[in-house]
Amino acid sequence: MKAWWRKIMMVVSAAASAAVFLSACAENTATDSARGAAAAAGYPEHEIQYIVPFSPGGGVDLVARATAEYVGQKWNQTIVVVNKPGGGGAVGAQFALKQSPNDGYTVLADNNSSTTMLTAGSSTPPVQNDDRVFAARIVEDAPAFAVAADAPWKDFKEFSDWVKANPEQLTWTSVGKAGFSSFVMAEWMEAIGADFAKTRMITTKGASESAPMVAGGHAVLAIHTVSELYPLAKAGKIRLLAVQADERSPYFPEVPTTEEQGIKGLAIRWWTGLSLPAGTPDGIRQKWEETIAQMVKDPEFIHKLENMKMKASYADSAAFREEIRQETEYLKEMAQTHGMRTE
Repeated sequence: MKAWWRKIMMVVSAAASAAVFLSACAENTATDSARGAAAAAGYPEHEIQYIVPFSPGGGVDLVARATAEYVGQKWNQTIVVVNKPGGGGAVGAQFALKQSPNDGYTVLADNNSSTTMLTAGSSTPPVQNDDRVFAARIVEDAPAFAVAADAPWKDFKEFSDWVKANPEQLTWTSVGKAGFSSFVMAEWMEAIGADFAKTRMITTKGASESAPMVAGGHAVLAIHTVSELYPLAKAGKIRLLAVQADERSPYFPEVPTTEEQGIKGLAIRWWTGLSLPAGTPDGIRQKWEETIAQMVKDPEFIHKLENMKMKASYADSAAFREEIRQETEYLKEMAQTHGMRTE
């Protein structure tokens, strides 16, 4: 056989093989889509577990319970909220995403701590972003900087100047080295040119423990969301120096934003949303996404959020996933710069 003919036959053979392969891929994709559609058609057929990877009473838990009530009534199915705290959100996330079937009957109340901050704060995170399907973001909340009611600083600018000059005197609270408060702290320290390494973190279980510590003078600063600090602030036990948001909080209109006080470039926001294990049929993901989109416009749900001092901030699956990607990269760089990663 001549060389030129042999080459032609090889090309033809390769093309035929490729056609068979592509046909098989298309058939598999069609089959997967059909299975996904079939799984979603009758979903849900029984009780759903809604895993909250934090203790009861916190922001993630409260939003999850309001969501479970709305969706349960909408779908005429029981949705049980199960708290599995530990590891800064890692324990519950592992259970929901890696130890449970990807059939839509175990879902996760996700948050910065169990996603971007967990990934950024560890070289070997127990749960990766790729272990989940991001269905929708439900709520965002702004971090706020709280000191004791009788603290000497009149505003956040004066406090920032004091911290820059006396970083070793600043004690602040956080659930851990890579907790939400820690990342907000590191971003603020970088913005004002203060030495983050000279400050001292006091480990707590969260706002319910740390805000009273600040009120009692056992720590200088607590950084938590507006909703978490609201009770003690309104009671006059602590004082908010600034809210880290684009505009003032409707719940504390008298408190200026960080940018109003000359501290620019602070971007971290608290959020919570819903995720499912990787491999969950897309029809199920879509059903959650569409139902949550309806929920955040429901007057009764909005009223519940207002009672929690929160506002809905919906993002669909695609937007939510992209925001997580960008936030993870941003926080990874920050953790590396400030020595916040664990090996």
